[in-house]
Amino acid sequence: MSNNDYQKEQLETLVEVSRHLETISLSEKQQLKAMTADYLSFRKDVESFQSEYFGEICTQKCYESKLSACCSREGIITFFADVVINVLLSEKQEIEALMTVLQKPNNGSKCVYLGQNGCMWHLKPIVCEMFLCDQAQKTVFGEKPGTETIWEELKQRKKQYTWPDRIVLFDTLEHYFLNAGYSSPLMYMHNSPGLLRVKKLAQIK
Repeated sequence: MSNNDYQKEQLETLVEVSRHLETISLSEKQQLKAMTADYLSFRKDVESFQSEYFGEICTQKCYESKLSACCSREGIITFFADVVINVLLSEKQEIEALMTVLQKPNNGSKCVYLGQNGCMWHLKPIVCEMFLCDQAQKTVFGEKPGTETIWEELKQRKKQYTWPDRIVLFDTLEHYFLNAGYSSPLMYMHNSPGLLRVKKLAQIK
């Protein structure tokens, strides 16, 4: 996939989601937000863990040195549900900023969403939030006993929203938009052969 194709998919999905959410009633939008409440609580726990144990080491070793592989160009996988949740949480100007940057050529080596102040998303994609490089994990888990256990617990909690061996939020949000007549290549719950296999084995439609 070329850089243009990647950004086109991202932009089209962002536009679709934004337009639909602008057309629905306030009560329907509030229902969607209520669906995400438990997930957002999980995300706060992940953010707190990252900030407490990895904030300093990641800032020093990667962000300030610009060596980070976290935000490489086209290396960021965004689920359709990531886009939906981000739009639900974002102000209009935040969404417009994302749309603007997606329409510009990205000739650098970094993710198109990486701005001067870090990630431009209000709530970054789950793949980004849950990324810890091997070096950082080795350092922190070695120096601070118990942190690896906490991290493994957070990874298991993530599956409650993203791994469709049961009814999960990310699949439910895709269903909602499919039923409204929308489709996107970012709907991995309905497009990914691997995830479709997981759903089939679990007898999830």
